[in-house]
Amino acid sequence: MYAYSTEPFDQSYSAVPPVLIAGDSDEALQRAARTVEAAGARIGAIVPLDAAADRISLHASASAVWIELDHDGGPAMDRLLRQVREDVLDGRYSAVVSASNELVDLLFCSVGGSQVELVIDGDEAERTAALAIATSGIHDARLLSDVSADRSADRLRQLSDEVSRIASTLARLSTGPEAVAKAAPVIPAGEIPQVSADVVRQVIRARRLRTRFFEEDLFADPAWDMLLDLLQAEIAQLRVPVSSLCIAAAVPATTALRWLKTMTDKGIFLRRADPHDGRRVFVELAPDASLAMRRYFAEVGQVIAA
Repeated sequence: MYAYSTEPFDQSYSAVPPVLIAGDSDEALQRAARTVEAAGARIGAIVPLDAAADRISLHASASAVWIELDHDGGPAMDRLLRQVREDVLDGRYSAVVSASNELVDLLFCSVGGSQVELVIDGDEAERTAALAIATSGIHDARLLSDVSADRSADRLRQLSDEVSRIASTLARLSTGPEAVAKAAPVIPAGEIPQVSADVVRQVIRARRLRTRFFEEDLFADPAWDMLLDLLQAEIAQLRVPVSSLCIAAAVPATTALRWLKTMTDKGIFLRRADPHDGRRVFVELAPDASLAMRRYFAEVGQVIAA
């Protein structure tokens, strides 16, 4: 059994803010502890999931919370995630939730779109980077120093580039969702270009064929891949859960979720509650994004025909 700390935090001996670790199994707690220690952060307490809510009430405002999940914890997990989301929004602490891919839909419904960092089936570099992003930014040398010299360093630098790229995208989209289709005048509903689902499927299939001849990372473009998948679903009148959209993005789920948050924050994607399952949401194109995608296909078709 893992030893749990129940004493109040003592911040007197270190300037590094402590991290409270909560998990739903001994294995999960040990895994999280290894990550926090490798990142150069200080562990303030290690508690089982059912004791986390009470323990967090003693947590210092400058601290962080790491939640490690191996399975669906039901209502208790949902309550804890809601509390963490609200506390992070209030600025009480930062937070990371690490889980397996099977929990993607549940987690996005609970904390997706918030400032809580999500790590899905992440390797050690991704996990360490998530803690750095949550607590003090990807470039904080203090949190990254212990992994900078090992074989994960290249991956960590890639993650830094990924975060910078997402930030750049966010800046370009800062004018709001109307910027998606700002280059063309408003078209009456009856004149919206019609796009064949077969054409979109062929485009997606052609994109996937590239990986047979080149390294997959060379063409990573999760935002575009998600736009294509959502357009295809819209035409076919299908609903797309978060887990399915992450697969369509053709990048690690953690990366896909960061892009999904960016696109949702800027109004390009919309969240829709599942009427049959309160713990799941669907994602769809916003009207302006849908119109922009349809115009794109219409213009591409004209170029090909010419």
